[in-house]
Amino acid sequence: MSTTAAPVSLTAKDYKTDLHPIWCPGCGDFGVLNAIHRALAALQVLPEELVLVSGIGCSSRAPHFVNAYGFHTVHGRALPIATGVKQARPELEVIAIGGDGDFFAIGMGHLPHAARRNPDITCIIMDNEIYGLTKGQASPTSSLRLVTGSTPYELVDQPVNPIALSIVSGATFVARGYSGKPKELADLIQLGIEHKGFSVLQIISPCVTFHNIFEATKAGVRPLPEGHDPSDKAGAIKAAIEGNGMEVGIFYREQRPTLEDGIASQKLRAQGAPPARRSDMSALVPSVVRDDAFVVKPRMPSK
Repeated sequence: MSTTAAPVSLTAKDYKTDLHPIWCPGCGDFGVLNAIHRALAALQVLPEELVLVSGIGCSSRAPHFVNAYGFHTVHGRALPIATGVKQARPELEVIAIGGDGDFFAIGMGHLPHAARRNPDITCIIMDNEIYGLTKGQASPTSSLRLVTGSTPYELVDQPVNPIALSIVSGATFVARGYSGKPKELADLIQLGIEHKGFSVLQIISPCVTFHNIFEATKAGVRPLPEGHDPSDKAGAIKAAIEGNGMEVGIFYREQRPTLEDGIASQKLRAQGAPPARRSDMSALVPSVVRDDAFVVKPRMPSK
């Protein structure tokens, strides 16, 4: 008789922890967390093979509420740490998670470089267009002319376009979802995790306390046009720039070698390379140079 245990079918409940989210009632992050649990259950990712890395902020508390390994890092540094985890343990499923402030303000320098390197990790951005944890200051995705505690005479900065930025930086899967549609969002997150490469998911997740755009978002969210082609990079950038920020779906998707593929190839080349030898500097001197070309001769006095 075989002693191999039958595979256990995991449900969304199996990815929950004993900790209860302390977000404000009605926060969009509840819908995102629900969608993450559903996506993980659909993929049957083993909790011991999953790592969530976050920065600082309301949304960055997420690793505490998912039954997996979690790394609650410093502000804005989720992506470099998530990339490091993936390089050290490439067999693990790695998700970087945080908010618009974490990824587009203090952590802005990391996202373009992660995108161009294309590590096989998923970046989930809960975008509420505000700094909620610090009580309502304008964020990099806040709308122009928004009045907040930090911009009492209206915001004069243009907002960052997360979708366009991610595409032009080199992300190979770029999508937008909405926390008010957890089932559709779960499907989108599942596709992002399944994609081999750097996946960016901007998720509209309204803050009902400091910037309540829930009703406007609910009324304005709509799918990308039916004829949208995710393989058309120029078309995806055009859709991101010309849209009103409420279109949901996959903007862009491509396949190209990941950072892990490149590093594995480097290791193979290094293993097959001859031992390093001390450089022969004479090889750097062109053959046309005379032997005495670099001889310093005393200057003779002129007559």
